[in-house]
Amino acid sequence: MYPLSSVSELQTRLGAPELVIVDCRHELANPAAGRAAYLSGHIPGAIFLHLDEDLSGPMNGRNGRHPLPDVRTLVQKLAAAGIGRDSHVVAYDAAGGPFAARLWWLLRWLGLGDVQVLDGGWPAWLAAGAPVSTALPPAQQTDLRAEADWSRVVTADEVEANLAVPQFTLVDARSPERFVGIGETLDPVGGHIPGARNRFFMHNLQADGRFKPGAELLAEWLGVLGECAPETVVHQCGSGVTACHNQLALAVAGLPQGRLYAGSWSEWCSDPLHPVSTEPPPDR
Repeated sequence: MYPLSSVSELQTRLGAPELVIVDCRHELANPAAGRAAYLSGHIPGAIFLHLDEDLSGPMNGRNGRHPLPDVRTLVQKLAAAGIGRDSHVVAYDAAGGPFAARLWWLLRWLGLGDVQVLDGGWPAWLAAGAPVSTALPPAQQTDLRAEADWSRVVTADEVEANLAVPQFTLVDARSPERFVGIGETLDPVGGHIPGARNRFFMHNLQADGRFKPGAELLAEWLGVLGECAPETVVHQCGSGVTACHNQLALAVAGLPQGRLYAGSWSEWCSDPLHPVSTEPPPDR
């Protein structure tokens, strides 16, 4: 399935029995903002899932700011939200898609393929004059059963081993400034994992917040990857969220999405023995 849904496409599907719309709005600096925004107005029929509470697991100080959720708990929450094997899920947020992309990645990690991100998200929905509701949809429990595909994920130990014997290339989705350790406010250490390349996730978007056309993304990403095959790339960011946005962009471009280092920089820099680089990325 094409990974993006336009506003007009979603409007035509409103009310379809298999459709599950998920509001993933979130603000890192104000974790309560997403739920408050949902309650004040959302796409009709949408349910809300919280990045910290639903789409991430508990932190222990060493596993990053948004560790992957426990699979059994995640499946139970998705089932309670009305998501089943036959559901068509469309996720959206108001920040260009990174939080919606996290859900997109998680569902595909669990083997659910009928999932999309709303292109342009909430701002595009409002700009189109599409309907808005404050009604809370009734609970729709399903019997979802799913297992995670751990081949899509790499660990900190694998990243550390890769420094000695390179088997894959890391692509960091954070801003160029944070990549070189400038203006770091989210994590205690600035910089990046040695050898990583940089592709700021916001560069996947047009000025209006929608994704660039697939052909444009293809050309840009081939420039970022150079000689690296897309399927061998491991994506990371600060906490494993915006890295999913880069994987979504690769899907829009028609390329393999590689794997995810879910702990990302926030996990990596929590170990003082892990090496850190502040070198700028090479020109490509």
